[in-house]
Amino acid sequence: MGSWVQGVLFIFVVVCIGNAVGSGEKCDFFQGIWVRDETYPLYKPEECPFIEREFNCQKNGRMDDSYLKFRWQPQGCALQRFDGQDFLERFRGKSIMFIGDSLSRNQWQSLTCMLHTSAPRAQYNITRVGDVSIFTFMDYDVKVMLDRSVYLVDVVDEKIGRVLKLDSIQGGKLWKNIDMLIFNTWHWWNRRGPLQPWDYIQTGKKILKDMDRMIAFEEALTTWANWVDLNIDPTKSKVFFQGVSPSHYNGTSWGEPGAKNCVHEKEPLLVSTYPGGLPPALGVQKSVLSKMKKPVLLLDVTNLSLLRKDGHPSMYGLGGPTGMDCSHWCLAGVPDTWNEILYNLIL
Repeated sequence: MGSWVQGVLFIFVVVCIGNAVGSGEKCDFFQGIWVRDETYPLYKPEECPFIEREFNCQKNGRMDDSYLKFRWQPQGCALQRFDGQDFLERFRGKSIMFIGDSLSRNQWQSLTCMLHTSAPRAQYNITRVGDVSIFTFMDYDVKVMLDRSVYLVDVVDEKIGRVLKLDSIQGGKLWKNIDMLIFNTWHWWNRRGPLQPWDYIQTGKKILKDMDRMIAFEEALTTWANWVDLNIDPTKSKVFFQGVSPSHYNGTSWGEPGAKNCVHEKEPLLVSTYPGGLPPALGVQKSVLSKMKKPVLLLDVTNLSLLRKDGHPSMYGLGGPTGMDCSHWCLAGVPDTWNEILYNLIL
């Protein structure tokens, strides 16, 4: 059995048991508290020349930088600091793919910045083939890819219009033979009106004008889970699912009723539990994953991200002073921690 396969199986066993090497205490990478750390961020935004405008808060005029100075401290252990050169060596000759919506793009861009700033002299190339963006570190033959698939299941143009097919996942042909897959979907499931990119939903043989979105979400995730169970060889591919990345549009949920949204928020909540509780969609994700035959690790970033009301672009994204983005994340920023945890899970 090769070292990569042994590593995959070991990670799965360790995380499922819920223990990790550390101080001997029970360790959970996803439960903890944010602590101030002047050695952060892991990279300076200006050192990553390809950060997209919507995530580049400092370049877009955000003057405060206190939101960059926080490190996630898990309960009962410590995260090993991200080492980009070690990451590249571990994945030499391998491929990584993020699959999902713009939150996947947020995390994909974060990882490419973390790797580039760790190995600034390494040659890289960025290409796009259809819906897939490919960032190649040529010196290491490492591909870090992004497949835009906001529902994971298919949206198909038919005579009646655009149909969201809850039991079809033809896009999966792009995901085979990838060494590490990180899936994500949620933010598009409640879109309506002109922002909704489909006209009908198909479930089995039924074509509906609409249905309960949480039920639709669960059916689509079940289709995805069945695809993974049928198509993924866990000795060759490691699979993660990104938990729900939260938005901060209502200060009441974090105990500040006077705050209409995330604008002017400069520090995280320095507690371990979010006052407003966890979103129901996370429960659906955990339920579907628990029934799968193949090992899939939940990158359970929801709670730690809920505490980061300060980390969004707000008016420093694409919208400018008249827009407000409390869904995506500034880079450098919170997605770097998601990737730092991902790194610790593959060590």
